[in-house]
Amino acid sequence: MSTPETTGHPATAHEDSPWTLRDYALIADGERGALIDPRGEIAWLCAPAWHSGSVFTSLLGGRGRYRIRPVDRWNVWGGYYEDGTLIRVSRWVTADGIVSCREALAVPADAGQVVLLRQIRAVRGDAQVDIDLDVRADYGRHPMTDVQRDRGIWRARTGPLHVRFTGAEDTRPGPDGGLRTRLLLPEGGTHDLVLEVGTRRQDALLDPRTLWEATERWWRAAVPDCADTAAPRDTRMAYAVLNGLTSAAGGMVAAATTSLPERADTGRDYDYRYAWVRDQCYAGIAVAAHGPHPLLDRAMRFVADRILEDGAELRPAYTVDGEPLPGERHLPLAGYPGGGDRAGNRAGRQFQLDVFGEALQLFAAAARHGVLDSRGAEAASVAADAVAERWNRPDAGLWELEDRWWTHSRLCCVVGLRDLSRELRTTASADWARLADGILDATRSRCLHPDGYWQRAADDAGPEAALLLPLARGAVPGSDPGLALTRSQVVRDLARDGHVYRFRHGDEPLGDAEGAFLLCGFTMALAAHAQGRHTEAARWFERTRSACGPTGLFAEEYDVAQRQLRGNLPQSFVHALLLECSARFGRDPDAIPSAGW
Repeated sequence: MSTPETTGHPATAHEDSPWTLRDYALIADGERGALIDPRGEIAWLCAPAWHSGSVFTSLLGGRGRYRIRPVDRWNVWGGYYEDGTLIRVSRWVTADGIVSCREALAVPADAGQVVLLRQIRAVRGDAQVDIDLDVRADYGRHPMTDVQRDRGIWRARTGPLHVRFTGAEDTRPGPDGGLRTRLLLPEGGTHDLVLEVGTRRQDALLDPRTLWEATERWWRAAVPDCADTAAPRDTRMAYAVLNGLTSAAGGMVAAATTSLPERADTGRDYDYRYAWVRDQCYAGIAVAAHGPHPLLDRAMRFVADRILEDGAELRPAYTVDGEPLPGERHLPLAGYPGGGDRAGNRAGRQFQLDVFGEALQLFAAAARHGVLDSRGAEAASVAADAVAERWNRPDAGLWELEDRWWTHSRLCCVVGLRDLSRELRTTASADWARLADGILDATRSRCLHPDGYWQRAADDAGPEAALLLPLARGAVPGSDPGLALTRSQVVRDLARDGHVYRFRHGDEPLGDAEGAFLLCGFTMALAAHAQGRHTEAARWFERTRSACGPTGLFAEEYDVAQRQLRGNLPQSFVHALLLECSARFGRDPDAIPSAGW
């Protein structure tokens, strides 16, 4: 039974402080994603698409909420993902019982309509649960209007969006326009809630059981078993995250959020709700290390389409449906503490040479698995021509900095051209191989330090952790002294406590300017593996994959001293590199034996 709640104060934009990033869980359906906090609140959800305005915004101090939590506030929170899915079960132990809430975005998804499923269960003892819903479109600007109940189903509008809420027929509107109720459940009882937010009115009735069954089937089909990898459960989780972040149109967002700080009050907080071509290539290459799973084909098609449309003018990032990024603008929000309030991203206008090299590696991986179609092969040729035309030009590089002659960008192109020449046998294959040799020779003459290690750029002799990835993937043989010396220099100058930082920020101590970069920790493991140093590779791999919160999600950076996540969440390329390490190490009988977890 349900009763209207009459206690408590109306929610405000800043009713509760946000949680540390490690405590948030993600549910996602490929078209958008929601972050859930330990209180049972949907703290962030954009609708209808990743880059749309948010309808729940408490993560950044804004309005809009959907909260389910026990009436007994004296409780301990926890939760888990159902293995190989982004179906989350939140769980609270109260003074006299246990309450859970099973949560997911229904899949397969509709690009114009989000369907959020929540199933409350009284696990032990009777349960009393507060339900509080206030959908506010465009980052909280639009309160719900036209709120009405029709045959037990609530409908409303918020800005241009339609809202339908099923399963809370006894709910009553609160003084701020939101809907509130208190649910009473006997021990063992369950109650389903279905929230729909979309661009059009929905009249067809939805059955929660049917939606749950379809969602379970979708996840079973999307995520492989991974028993042949070094860390099967974590690898399944990586697959789930990558699937959840990848749209049916093929684009994979870098993260589900915007403006979460990499370091408090430094201005380094960006909007990552877009598809970076490089990140998409990382995901496809990682999946290819395990097998020809559908994410490889989706990555290949998305990248091929962008290259065929834009050629040598390829942008570093797009919306998930392939459109140019909007420019940066400020939002009317307080922002996450220490962070900003921006939407949009300036990186879409940069030239980043390494993206072409990563794309060539992706196309070669697709060819190796027999999934490179004629359109992909054409895109590969266009990308190779772009490298031939532009490899000697300064670029912004992997880290999107000032235009310079970055070593990493050239070595990525060397790897991509060589891979393509081996896997795609055409009349141009020999030309690609010669071009790779020529770029390597020129880069060696300008960027190989007299001491034998690869330096950061032609005019910067400093260490650079990003170099480990193209070196591990075959820019030079595993026995080449340049790989060993470069990795040794990164270990000496950029690693602390088993974690790896990108590069030096002047004379600042490591950890002061930014956190350890988890991508670099996994690339360190790959580089050690390429050298045949399997025990060392295992140590780097295990240390880096421990740098997540209790939900198992990785951010871009890790604050080693405070053991906290930093930056937007979850970071797709970190999950991709975990997958690649686990797949490669599990496949090699001399590397890391599978631990079964």
